[in-house]
Amino acid sequence: MEPTISLDVQALKALIKESVREVMREEWFKFFDLLTPYVDNEEQAAIAASFSPADYPDTDFVDITNWFDHENQAQ
Repeated sequence: MEPTISLDVQALKALIKESVREVMREEWFKFFDLLTPYVDNEEQAAIAASFSPADYPDTDFVDITNWFDHENQAQ
């Protein structure tokens, strides 16, 4: 007879919940990748030549990085 591993219901729910979050996060990144237009090297060089980060003060922007990295997002 093979040994069995038992998990309590709460641990199993937590494991499933975290697994679903991982998959959803991966799918969101795939979705964002689909929405990002392709830019070749020539076009990127033209963009870089036309715009300088120094032309835009940091106060004009909102850093949304933590929206995607924060593990305890609102559910």
